[in-house]
Amino acid sequence: MTPTVMTTTKRKTRSTAASRLPLAARLPIEIDATGKGPLGMPAQTFLRDYWQKRPLLIRNAFPGFESPVRPDDLAALALEPSALSRLILWDRRKDRWTVETGPLPEDRFERVPKRDWTLLVQDVDKWDADVRELVEAFPFLPRWRIDDVMISFAVEGGSVGAHIDQYDVFLLQGMGHRHWRIDANPEQPVDFREDAPIKLLKSFSPSHEWTLGPGDMLYLPPGLGHHGVALDPCLTFSLGMRAPAKAELIEDFALELAGRASERERYADPDLAVPADAFEIDAAALARVKQTLGGMAAGTAASGDDAPDPNADDALLRRWFGRFITRYRASGDIQPPKKAPTRSMFDAALEAGGVLQRHPFSRVAWLREGRAKAMWFVTGSDIGGLRARDAALLCRQDTLDASTWGQLDEHAREAVVALATLGHYRALAPKKRRGR
Repeated sequence: MTPTVMTTTKRKTRSTAASRLPLAARLPIEIDATGKGPLGMPAQTFLRDYWQKRPLLIRNAFPGFESPVRPDDLAALALEPSALSRLILWDRRKDRWTVETGPLPEDRFERVPKRDWTLLVQDVDKWDADVRELVEAFPFLPRWRIDDVMISFAVEGGSVGAHIDQYDVFLLQGMGHRHWRIDANPEQPVDFREDAPIKLLKSFSPSHEWTLGPGDMLYLPPGLGHHGVALDPCLTFSLGMRAPAKAELIEDFALELAGRASERERYADPDLAVPADAFEIDAAALARVKQTLGGMAAGTAASGDDAPDPNADDALLRRWFGRFITRYRASGDIQPPKKAPTRSMFDAALEAGGVLQRHPFSRVAWLREGRAKAMWFVTGSDIGGLRARDAALLCRQDTLDASTWGQLDEHAREAVVALATLGHYRALAPKKRRGR
């Protein structure tokens, strides 16, 4: 079957697969692998031309394939507490999605509708030796990159909706037929629906569509929009890759480094000089932070294909340290008020002779941004673009009266109001004088 190519329009938001998925690729997007192995080509060719670059439909990747598991086997696994399973149901009339996580009740499948539901069971290769053998058909992949073999059973209309995966995936049809639509447009949007319990694409404009039967396999690189719908009761085997996010790598590596660091290695300032402002995080302090981290901050601001930028690293470090040091060892929780204060309420209180008081648990600091601007930190929150003199005044004065309020510019006043909604400031009425 030849792919049906639909027209697509250019959009602003790019997917994670963006530049690696040209629409006008000269390479075929559909091949027949009969007698040529599961890829239909040498592994080196596949890795060079398709891996993490473009999708590929492989007809007869596994000719005559017979599923080693049956739907009843998956249903039995879904009852096990140690198995990872999900039952996904779609209400066609209301376009409403429901997700139930395992273990499922023994009678659950006696109460499912006739259509529009899918059972997903992960790590089936850990439970079934025959399923585990499928992994052996992919010797060209590092074994440590392979996450698991997930199997889905779907009745007619069963689906998990239009979505993207942030990892490579091979989708092998094991039983029945599933209709697949994909969006190979590098400008595909990646906004998600807010009304669904799973990450579904808000909009989806397919560029290609096929129907897969037993033995057919679809390869999808990361970030590619796709939507598969069962045409009849079917089983689909999903070989997914382990692709940890950058944030996950950084977090785990940081924990590893933290575990190795000596308690005696701390931020220290034996060269401390009398500060010009006790609340300012000055250049000398930031230099000590960099020394304590031992170069860990280098390259942390780079994203995607961006080259390391020392200036961006420095800006990231400055902002992080200001937020960190003002929330470190907080002595109590600050609760937002039941009724958020407004600017007019603050102006009225000050005009009547009252004051604006900072919460005693609020920790404050500021640092310079250029010659005249500053960033103000309040218990882990940061507000940039303030005048340096305003940031210094707000740190120095834990109580603001009409006089100090008048010294602030409009941006600083709005910053105080914004922080008040979080509970950091409150208006106090003027104290009543005692009678003689």
